[in-house]
Amino acid sequence: MNWIYVFIGGLFEVAFTFCLGKMKETSGTASYWWFALFIISLFASMALLMKATQTLPIGTAYAVWTGIGAVGTVAMGIFVFNEPASFLRLLFIATLIGSIIGLKIVSH
Repeated sequence: MNWIYVFIGGLFEVAFTFCLGKMKETSGTASYWWFALFIISLFASMALLMKATQTLPIGTAYAVWTGIGAVGTVAMGIFVFNEPASFLRLLFIATLIGSIIGLKIVSH
């Protein structure tokens, strides 16, 4: 169950970076709404990570949580914000995913 908390927390990390991107694109009241969603997502992400680390090794849980956030944010940048998807960028994301899987496998 705690790995589910890490996974959902990682998705909320992607959500708060999405809100940052939308805040950059908007102004006025819309920007404040994106900021509010950023704060809510940030709180949810940290709370889920905190809950998960009560029983999981903090180093592994944190690495997986940030990895999910990093991979998700890069994917969102490519598909939503039209960032480049170069071969090297995708290669390094693939190595990051492999490292996350490896950490999960070797943790107790």
